[in-house]
Amino acid sequence: MAKLSLSLIVFIFIFSVLGSVEPAAVHHDQVSRARAFIESSCRSTRYPSLCVKCLSGYANKTQQSPFQLAQVAISVSLAKARHTRAYMMQVSGNFKDVEGRTHQDIRDCLDQINDSVDRLTQSILELRRMNQEGGDSDFTWRMSNVDTWVSAALTDAKSCVDGFSGRAMGKMKATIKGKLLNVAQITSNALALVDRFADRHRATHKP
Repeated sequence: MAKLSLSLIVFIFIFSVLGSVEPAAVHHDQVSRARAFIESSCRSTRYPSLCVKCLSGYANKTQQSPFQLAQVAISVSLAKARHTRAYMMQVSGNFKDVEGRTHQDIRDCLDQINDSVDRLTQSILELRRMNQEGGDSDFTWRMSNVDTWVSAALTDAKSCVDGFSGRAMGKMKATIKGKLLNVAQITSNALALVDRFADRHRATHKP
């Protein structure tokens, strides 16, 4: 029940961040400035083109704020991880009769993606607590938690991708690997934007 309530809270938060995007309602100059901010921020990521593609639709949500952009980036990563998990659960039955490690690889990967979803969920909640409580007394501790959890989610996604490397792949397995790689790259970008926010915060809040 507690896990269900937690998932509901995060779903509501993600919907509030991602679910009401209305670029047309925002003044053109504001959108232009927000998009320029996203493009500039995404230069610090490993996959800048993918970063801009994933986040530019939420320009009116970022408010040209590194903190808001980090929240949106993690929310996008979580949404993608959940979508990929749902797809893998849907198709996993098709591999039950396949010999070798294919089915076990998928089961192991599902466990890792579940861990990724949990860690990204915790990261979003931790950023919410940071925003609600304000102040810098526990900033280092909370940012360390977020960094650890997003890093672990990235490791899980990369491990899944590696589990499908070097094997003969049919169309479905190739699709799964492509989705997992997308999760890994988007999560990598989210981690870079989290670190960028933390660095800027520390630079502007020196004692």
